[in-house]
Amino acid sequence: MKTDKSKQKFIVAGLLLTILMSSMDNTIVATAMGTIVGDLGGMDKFIWVTSAYMVAEMAGMPIFGKLSDMFGRKRFFIMGLSLFMLGSILCGTAQSIEQLSIYRAIQGIGGGALIPITFTIMFDIFPPEKRGKMGGLFGAVFGLSSVFGPLLGAYITDYISWHWIFYINLPLGILSLVLISSYYKESLQHQKQKIDWLGAITLVGAVVCLMFALELGGNKYAWDSINIISLFSGFFVLFILFIFAERRASEPVISFSMFKDRIFAASTILGLFYGVAFIVGSVYIPIFIQGVTGGSATNSGLILLPMMLGVVVSAQTGAISAAKFGYRNVMLVFAIIFVTGIYLLSTVSADTTRATVTWYMIIVGLGTGASFSVLNMAAIHNIGPEQRGSANSTVSFVRQLGMTVGITVYGIIQRNVFSDKMKEAFHGGGNTFNGSSDPRALLSEQARANIPEPVLNKIIHALAYSISYTFSWALIPAILVVLCVFLLTNDRLVGGERAEKKS
Repeated sequence: MKTDKSKQKFIVAGLLLTILMSSMDNTIVATAMGTIVGDLGGMDKFIWVTSAYMVAEMAGMPIFGKLSDMFGRKRFFIMGLSLFMLGSILCGTAQSIEQLSIYRAIQGIGGGALIPITFTIMFDIFPPEKRGKMGGLFGAVFGLSSVFGPLLGAYITDYISWHWIFYINLPLGILSLVLISSYYKESLQHQKQKIDWLGAITLVGAVVCLMFALELGGNKYAWDSINIISLFSGFFVLFILFIFAERRASEPVISFSMFKDRIFAASTILGLFYGVAFIVGSVYIPIFIQGVTGGSATNSGLILLPMMLGVVVSAQTGAISAAKFGYRNVMLVFAIIFVTGIYLLSTVSADTTRATVTWYMIIVGLGTGASFSVLNMAAIHNIGPEQRGSANSTVSFVRQLGMTVGITVYGIIQRNVFSDKMKEAFHGGGNTFNGSSDPRALLSEQARANIPEPVLNKIIHALAYSISYTFSWALIPAILVVLCVFLLTNDRLVGGERAEKKS
């Protein structure tokens, strides 16, 4: 699609603002989570503030991506942006952790349209030879927004109110809405086709059943209870129905034919394992800083800063290098850096200094950033414009699936290990310290001041051990990232044409 260069600048500005807003929202919430839980309570449910958003976003991604191929990008971009802003307003008014989780789900539905369609519009308006540069720019803005998010979120949380971490989305969203509405004109003819309702419904149902089973199992209900068995059964039945529906549908939500392309399939699998491992660091490092070292929201925000700076550097470097050296060669280097960073995080303890954690996070960031730019470029290498929205949304969906399952599974691991270490530390006695079983006490500076030092030290060591143990399990998907890089071909783009280096 040809777009006037003068209009291109405004369209790109609107798209970059969207990335800034949506990715900044995630890091703001992660930074402020300790304060939010301390205010609203519900430590046992805090994981749903993140999971509800991610489940809703993930379920919407392939649906919006396919609809954008069928009926046009613009209308679904505007719809997603409007829902995201509505959810932001509601989140700012939440009075309980349950309300906040529901409102985050509304935000997530809107977010499901934003990232995949944003990248698809970028790929539509720029020729192949410029996509490396633009992919690096978009990845860099993603990283910069993740840097700016923790700092802004920390300031707002400490000096204003955590409610405003959601309201800050409104001015950015409105400006993006005006720019895209005014300057983005689609010229592609989109053929109206039958919507795959059965595929969409079974996909959403399967995702919801899986996440409720993982979150409630071993926590509210026993793993062998009828509730959890029913949820897992519902997931398997709906997932099988989804596969059946997609194989029969004339225009499936997720086209399995795309996976016949090796580079698309490999990029998608890599995104899955990257998502699983990276989300653990994003969530548990701020909790480590606040809970173990006794930092405020500002400290936990600053500790994420080096990681996101690493993301910015490697997103740009990776995109530019991939055009010269090929996707596989570039991703292998960054995958090795990534697994090294996750390993180092698995060694943290109650005695680990903030400076040491900072270096570890820089390494993780450097290993991650290239995946945001290079994998998106690689995934559409052999995909035509008529399937570009579906391809982008599928890659985003699978990455988000990894993040969603990761935060749930590793949340279970951390919670169970922390509980066991607390029982061990206090010999199972519930009266040793009133509140020692509630890690919320560690996330509030005022509450920590009232805890006797010998008791506080036991709690800190229990929390630190549970987090490092969780990182050690995150090594599994990190190692799989390295192994799966070899599934990539070493294709690259030269002057807008496909150039292939033989394996």
